[in-house]
Amino acid sequence: MRSAKISRSTAETDISVEINLDGTGDYENQTGVGFFDHMLDQLARHSLIDMTIKAKGDYHIDDHHTVEDTGIALGQALTQALGNKKGIRRYGECHLPMDDAQVRCALDLSGRPFLIWNIDLPTPKIGSFDTELVREFFQAFSTHGGITLHIDQLHGFNSHHIAEAAFKAVARALREAVETDPRKADEIPSTKGAL
Repeated sequence: MRSAKISRSTAETDISVEINLDGTGDYENQTGVGFFDHMLDQLARHSLIDMTIKAKGDYHIDDHHTVEDTGIALGQALTQALGNKKGIRRYGECHLPMDDAQVRCALDLSGRPFLIWNIDLPTPKIGSFDTELVREFFQAFSTHGGITLHIDQLHGFNSHHIAEAAFKAVARALREAVETDPRKADEIPSTKGAL
């Protein structure tokens, strides 16, 4: 079972994350940030990674620390669950359409974090959610998950659709990357012999 539990407690947030890479996309996400919960639910559902995230944050300031620290903890959980990465496909990609929006994601579970972010969210907020926090989440997730992560917007004018397409595109690419490669199930997917 490729699973992990991470707890992260700071003066700003208290977060617990449980994931199962071989799940069915079940989720129970409660961060106290409604739109963010909706996006995490999409991430779980479309990656088929079972995900339970509980977070309490300094909401009286804003949602920044909660969203960023959730990305950190989720990235750490992914790293732990993948272990030495033996047998995974490693790479994943997806072109995800959602109404007016189309977002492309390509990722590599390389252990070398790097985020390319070509997303233009035209409004500063989606409901009460600061749209700049979408990038903050993926930056933290990429860094602590050791993911080379490219997210590019091809079309879109509705911020909600663009953000949701980004989460779903990453989810579908992640689903592909963490799957076991039946032709190389006992090997590290690198000529280096390690990732």
